[in-house]
Order: sequence, then structure tokens, then C-alpha cells
Amino acid sequence: MSVIPQVDLSKLPPEVQATINLISVGGSYPYSKDGIVFKNLEGLLPPQPRGYYREYTVPTPGATDRGSRRLITGQNNEFTILPITTIAFKKSFSSRDK
Repeated sequence: MSVIPQVDLSKLPPEVQATINLISVGGSYPYSKDGIVFKNLEGLLPPQPRGYYREYTVPTPGATDRGSRRLITGQNNEFTILPITTIAFKKSFSSRDK
């Protein structure tokens, strides 16, 4: 598996930033499948126990359905955007972000 590049939050598209903001406050999420366990069946992320990763929808401009972009969170506050390009970054939420 290759190294996943780190990206500053402010450089991400507004749809990703909005999804991160929803996660930081605990929802409510626009899709019923947001927050489900991401199984990592393709092995795109480092191996972890089942339940370590969760997935959330990143709205796709112009899409009429859930689209294919997902923000994957890990238990250590890491985030990965799938599937178009794999971009990961870390952020620890401070009390002002909650």
C-alpha cells in the first residue's frame, strides 16, 4: 500500500469541509447510511479491526443521488476521501470545534 498524502483542511472542497463540520458536531446527516462501518474490503486503508472506520457521504455537485464520494473516518480522528483520489489528513477536534 502506498503512503497517503496529507492535505490541509482549508484546501479541501467546500462539500468535504461541510461533511467534516457535520461529523464534528455529531450530525444530523443527510443520508441514512452516513456513519455506517466502512469495511475496507479493497484494502485501500491500513488494516484495522472491524468497526475502526466509518463512512460518510460527501455530496457530489450535480448528482441526483448519494453519489460516489465518501469521507472515511478512523477512531484516531483521521479522515480519507474515497474513491476519486485518496486524500488523507488528520485533525483533532478541539473544544471550539464541537
